[in-house]
Amino acid sequence: MPAHQRADARRNYARILAVAEEEVAAHGVNASLEQIARTAGVGSATVRRHFPTRSALLKAVSRTRIEALCVRAHDLAGEDDSRSALLEWLSDVVAYCASARGFAAALAYDDEAGPDSVYENACSAAIEEAGAPLLHRAVQDGAVERGITIGELITLIVGIALASEHHPDPAAQADRLFRLAVAGLSPRS
Repeated sequence: MPAHQRADARRNYARILAVAEEEVAAHGVNASLEQIARTAGVGSATVRRHFPTRSALLKAVSRTRIEALCVRAHDLAGEDDSRSALLEWLSDVVAYCASARGFAAALAYDDEAGPDSVYENACSAAIEEAGAPLLHRAVQDGAVERGITIGELITLIVGIALASEHHPDPAAQADRLFRLAVAGLSPRS
C-alpha cells in the first residue's frame, strides 16, 4: 500500500485485508468479494480499487505468511542435514497451504496472465526464491536427485493441497500425501 495515500484509504485497505484474511480462511479462494466489502463497511468498488483481481487479493492475504516461510527457509539453510532442512521447509509450506484455504491457489501459476505467459505470480516467485538454496544444497550434498527443480516441488505441494482441500482433515491428509510423495511407494526396509 503506497504511503502517499490518504489516511482513510490506508484504513480501508487494512480493514479490507483483515476481513479478507478471515473470509479466505473460512471460504477459500471463492470468498465473496461483496461479503468482504459489506463486512469491512466499504463498497465493492473500494475493494476493487485496492484489489483489482481476486488473485491480487489472495496475494495480499498471503503476503505475511509468505514472508515467514521465506525467513524459515533462510533459517534452515544453516542446518547440517540439507535433506532434512529441505523437507522440513517443504512440510511447513504444505501445512500452511492446507490450513489457509486459497494459499495453494496463490502459489499456482497465474492463469489471469493467459496460457502463453511465462511469468509466474509474485507469491510463487518469492517461495521458489526462498526454497531454491535449500534444494541446491541438498542436491550438492547428494541428498536429493539432480534435475529436480524448486518449481516442480512447489507444483507438487500445490497439487497435494488442492487435492486435500475438501478432506475432513485437510492438514492431516496433505501431510500424509506429502510424506508418501517423499517416501515413494517402496516398502520400508
